[in-house]
Amino acid sequence: MNDLALLLTPEGRALLDEVRDTEPARELAVATRLRRDHPAELVSAALGQARLRQRAVAKFAAEDAGRMFFTPNGVEQSTRASVAAYRARRLTELGVTSVADLCCGIGGDAIALARAGIRVLAVDRDPLTAAAARANAEALGLAELIEVREADVTEVDTAGYDAVFVDPARRGGRGRVFDPEAYSPPLSWAVETARRAPRAALKIAPGIPHDIVPPEAEAEWISDGGDVKEAVLWFGTGAPGAVRATLLPGPRTLLGRGLPDPAVRPVGRYLYEPDGAVIRAHLVAEVAEEVGGGLLDATIAYVTADELRPTPYATGYEITDQLPFNVKRLKALLRERGVGTLTVKKRGSAVEPEELRRKVRPQGPHAATVFLTRVAGAPTMLIGQPLA
Repeated sequence: MNDLALLLTPEGRALLDEVRDTEPARELAVATRLRRDHPAELVSAALGQARLRQRAVAKFAAEDAGRMFFTPNGVEQSTRASVAAYRARRLTELGVTSVADLCCGIGGDAIALARAGIRVLAVDRDPLTAAAARANAEALGLAELIEVREADVTEVDTAGYDAVFVDPARRGGRGRVFDPEAYSPPLSWAVETARRAPRAALKIAPGIPHDIVPPEAEAEWISDGGDVKEAVLWFGTGAPGAVRATLLPGPRTLLGRGLPDPAVRPVGRYLYEPDGAVIRAHLVAEVAEEVGGGLLDATIAYVTADELRPTPYATGYEITDQLPFNVKRLKALLRERGVGTLTVKKRGSAVEPEELRRKVRPQGPHAATVFLTRVAGAPTMLIGQPLA
C-alpha cells in the first residue's frame, strides 16, 4: 500500500515516467543514480512498477499498460484486454447497463465494461488490489463509471445491478487451484449468486469438467490468438445448456449442436487441428462435420479428411507421408527432403518435441511439420505442410 501511495504522488508519477523504459540489465545503475535525488523506497517502487508495466503490455497493450498500476498477482491473474472487451460486448448486447464486478482484481474487466458504457461496482477484499483498481480507473479516465469498493464479495448486495460478473481467485499459496470448490470464493457460491441476478457471467478455468456445469448455464470457452484463455458460465442469456467456442480476434463462435462423436477413419489427404477452445468445449464433432472428416483415433482430437474445406475453427495441413513411429526412418526422410525447419506437434505420444529434434537433427532449406500421434491406436508419424 505504501509503495502505491508513493507512486501516486507527483514525485512518484514523474519518476515512473523517467524509468519507464529501463532495461533489467541497467536497473542497478539507474537505481544508484536516482537515489541521489529521491528516497530509496520510492526508487525501488518505481523500478518495480516499471517491470510490472513491461510485463503487462502483453495483456493490456503498451498505451494502457504504461499508465496503469499493477501488483505481481494482478499482472498474472488479470483478464487479457481483448477477452474482457469481448465479454463486455456480449453483456451490452444482452441489454446490461450496470454490473457488479466481484473479485475485480486490478480492474481489467471493470475497465472493459466501463469502456463499453456500463456502470461498474468493482469489489475486492485486498486493500492493495482495490487501491490499484481505483488508481487504474482514474488513470484511464473511467472513474465516473467505476466505483471501487474494498469489501468481502460475499457480503455485497448486488440487487441494484443488471448483471453480476464473478472472477474467483484460482491461485493459492501452493500455486494454481484446480478444484472449483477451492476457488476463493467457491464456485458453488458464485453459481448461487448468479442464479439470483438477472444476468451473470462467471469466469472459470478452461479445464472445468463439463459435468459440473449447471444445467441452466450457457458454457463458453474462449481462445485468443490460438491460446485458450478461459471458460465462462453465462446465466440469463436465454440459452440454457448451450455450449460454444469463441475464437479471438474476430470473434468467431462455433455453437454446439449435440452431434455424436465422429467415426474413426483412415488418414486422408488433409489433417485438421481444432482450436483449443473447440477441444475444451467438446465441439470436435462440429468441426469434423464442417470439413467432412473423421478422427484419426477415437481418443485424439485430430480430424482427417479427403477434401480441402477451410474452417476458422481448425488449422489445416496437407499430409504427404504416414509412417509407423520410427526415429531412424523419420531422420532419413527429412534428410532426403532437405528439411531444416521442423515443427513437431503431438497428441497421444509420450515423446517430447525437443527430444525428437535433437535425435533427427534436421538440416536443409525446407520446412515440414511432423505429428506424433496414434492412428486407430497405433503410434504413428504424419508429415505435412500447413495450408496457406
